[in-house]
Amino acid sequence: MIAERALLPELREHIRRIERPTAPTHGVLPFGVAAIDRVLPSGGLARGALHEILGASGDEEDGALAAAFAAGIVGRLARLPTSPSPSLTRRVPSLSPLKGGEGNEARLLSLSAPRGGEGWGEVGVVLWCLPRPDLYGSGLAAHGLDPGRLVLVRAPRDDEILWAMEEGLRAPGIAAVVGEIGVLPAVASRRLQLAAERSGIIALLLRRWRDGGQAARERALPNAAVTRWRIAALPSQPPQGEPGVGRPRWRIELLRCRGGEPACWEVEGADATGHVSLAATLADRPARPVSSERFRRAG
Repeated sequence: MIAERALLPELREHIRRIERPTAPTHGVLPFGVAAIDRVLPSGGLARGALHEILGASGDEEDGALAAAFAAGIVGRLARLPTSPSPSLTRRVPSLSPLKGGEGNEARLLSLSAPRGGEGWGEVGVVLWCLPRPDLYGSGLAAHGLDPGRLVLVRAPRDDEILWAMEEGLRAPGIAAVVGEIGVLPAVASRRLQLAAERSGIIALLLRRWRDGGQAARERALPNAAVTRWRIAALPSQPPQGEPGVGRPRWRIELLRCRGGEPACWEVEGADATGHVSLAATLADRPARPVSSERFRRAG
């Protein structure tokens, strides 16, 4: 019994060493907000990893805030081409070897190569895979992502979107891959995480659910994403002493983080540079810790 007690501290230390997060192989993308970056392992969002973003309440269906948050992240990763040519739209019979029924076709809305014989080269384009073309270009630009950097893949089914994301993570010249899906099988999430690790590319999953039943089922299921975020709208606050509408305000919740702890912040929404900032009334406060029990109840 005495010998077993003597071994306990050694075993605990061994477990702590195993669980201690290692530095991301491909580095991190800092948010530029100390309160957020100090909560994340290595001080930022891991590159070469899969990250999941959810909306709240009605935004779980339309995904507007999740898309705005994602635009701020990937907009800071991509660079503009020197001379972009107009975008084009074309139909393709199928994006993947997956079987489908009548009308199972996809649309590829892409940027053609720059004029003058130049290829994309080192240009960091963003591959955004979605079930319907409802992105708003001006809104993306307002949150830091120039629409001219986008290659859009439209597919009607979640499994085809997941396939397109995985293929995008293997393609050269991609700065980030974004996919909007409802159903996420655990195996598919693991494949995306492994593909992101191999390529060094950030992959973002925006969860959009058709109804509350699907949201309740999917929200509680585990997956291989390194972080899980939930973005909710807060009332804006106009500048002190000035009339009008202030900057959008969000509540950003880090629901899960491999090697880190859940946390919550109130911020001003991402601006045209892609950066968020702590709301003025909270700028000098530490991040508010979030009860893990709360998230178990809420999924």
